[in-house]
Parts: sequence; C-alpha cells; structure tokens
Amino acid sequence: MDIQHLVDRLEQVLSASRRIPFTTTLLVDEEEIFNIVDQLRVTIPEEVKRANRMEAEKERILAQAKEEAERIRQLAREEAEELVRRDAIVNSAQIRADNIVERARRDAEALRQESDIYVLDVLAKLEEDLLRSLSVVRNGLRKMQAEQAAAAETEVEAP
Repeated sequence: MDIQHLVDRLEQVLSASRRIPFTTTLLVDEEEIFNIVDQLRVTIPEEVKRANRMEAEKERILAQAKEEAERIRQLAREEAEELVRRDAIVNSAQIRADNIVERARRDAEALRQESDIYVLDVLAKLEEDLLRSLSVVRNGLRKMQAEQAAAAETEVEAP
C-alpha cells in the first residue's frame, strides 16, 4: 500500500471524527487510527526494501555490463591475436579491439549513469513521501498537544 494513501486515510479518519462540543478535541476511532499506523509501519519498510531492490538491480546491471565488457575485451584480444598471426592487418586489429573496448566502456558508463539517475529519482521520491508523511504526523501531534494544553488550561481555570 502507498504511504501517501495511508496518510490520506488517516486524514480522512480525523476529518470524519466527531468533535467534543465547545472544544477542538476530536473523538477518534482508536482501532482505525492504530490500524492505519500499523499499515504505515509495514509500508515504510516496504518502500525502503523497494529502494534497496532497485539498488541491487543497479548493481546487478553494472556487474552484467562489466561481464559483458570483459567478454567483449576477451573477444577483442582473441580477435587481435588471430590478426597478429595473419600479420598483414596487425594495426587494423589493434584499432578495432581498442574501439570495441572503448565502446564497451562507454556503454558500461552510460548504463551506470542511467541506473544512478534512476535510483536517485526513486530515493528522492521516497524521501519526499516520507518527509510529507512526517510533516503530517508532526502537525497532528502539535495540534493534539495544543488541544490538550488548552483543555488542561480550561480545566485549571474552571472552579
């Protein structure tokens, strides 16, 4: 379940809660609130796990690109050795092998950069969602604390 959806549900529950007359205090369905909080506890680690899976996928892609680059280098070496044996086109083989290796390096670097950008985008989105959720929770806490303080002050003033 999406964190933002859970925060929206929490907000709906609070909005639908009944007010105690002449106060800003709400009567909330404790079970429903705790249910949403429990779901948040489950969802947040899932978002982190998803980001970790993306990081692992990036690493897998990089390892695969390195293996492919090594395979291409090995093929280039073998091809170059064959060309050396033929002696007539040594320079051509070296140039071709260097081009293949350079292309593999560029391809691997481009793939690494793309995966880094992707992971950064996902992590930035996750951070944004978490900060938004944290802000909502903090605002709720501040409001509840202010309401409690006001209620306590009202009780103290009443004889």
